Amino acid sequence: MKIHQPDLNKRTFIRWKVYFDRSRMYIGYIQFFLIGIVFLQSYKDQPWGEFIFKYAIISIPIAFLLFILLSLVLGYFDSKLGIREEEQRNLSKSNPVMMEMLGQLKELNKKMELLEKDKTDKKAV
Repeated sequence: MKIHQPDLNKRTFIRWKVYFDRSRMYIGYIQFFLIGIVFLQSYKDQPWGEFIFKYAIISIPIAFLLFILLSLVLGYFDSKLGIREEEQRNLSKSNPVMMEMLGQLKELNKKMELLEKDKTDKKAV
């Protein structure tokens, strides 16, 4: 009797990992929001905490908009400082496929230079 085993190969595992990582990002947004609520709850008995919860219909949307605005500003500075680009560059160095493509691209550039040099040498003669 043969037991059916699922066809779990490397590609399937990687695809599932990508799905998991993407969902983890969204779960992180939810967690951040919940941490904000817990933070506000801890200050509920303080004067400004009472104000926030007394006027929650106004203060919560304002807090949400401030969060979005601060996130955009942080993302802007991240882009302007080039942090993401450098992070991607470092990740690419550890990616064998990207390194192989870079090597092939360098070879193609050398061949193109040689072809251009040969063209100019033939025109000069």
